[in-house]
Amino acid sequence: MNKTAKTDNFLKAIKKYADEQRNAMRTEVEQLKEEKIKEAEKKAKYDSEKLIKDKLEAKRNEETSRLAKLTQEGQKKLFLERAEMTDSVFKKAEEKLALYTKTAEYSEKLMESAKNVAALFGGESCTLYLNEKDMDFADKIKTLFVGETEVCTDKTIKIGGLKGYCKTLSIVADETLDSKLGAQREWFIENSGLSVL
Repeated sequence: MNKTAKTDNFLKAIKKYADEQRNAMRTEVEQLKEEKIKEAEKKAKYDSEKLIKDKLEAKRNEETSRLAKLTQEGQKKLFLERAEMTDSVFKKAEEKLALYTKTAEYSEKLMESAKNVAALFGGESCTLYLNEKDMDFADKIKTLFVGETEVCTDKTIKIGGLKGYCKTLSIVADETLDSKLGAQREWFIENSGLSVL
């Protein structure tokens, strides 16, 4: 074989080897490229799902916060309206009781309350408190008590009735219309159907 044929064969072998290497590298590059694309797609999918999840969570939190605020504002408004309605009802009741204190029935009821307090205190000394407009009944009320009895005006009694205090027994007896009306407020709130949930 001549020198040129050997050189041609050698070059052909090198070229063939180079082609095989190039093809192998192309295949390897394609596989690597495919793997990298799959990884990138997987990462992009994960990132986009996480972003969507985070945005949904943030929106849910925002809406929950907004709803809680609206609920709180609504409850506050209902509470204020309920308080206004309750005050209105009790203001009207107070006005009716004030008219009632000008009747003969009231004076009988006042004397009955005085008898109850006198029975409670027995023969002990006591101090009685009346609304200023009820002081006309003071002497008549005193006759119902056995022990020494002092009758004073009490500006905290706005509507009527009487309050008694016996120091010896350490007892306060409150028969005022004011306290009886006040005791009804809690019952009214519980039973009126005006509760705020």
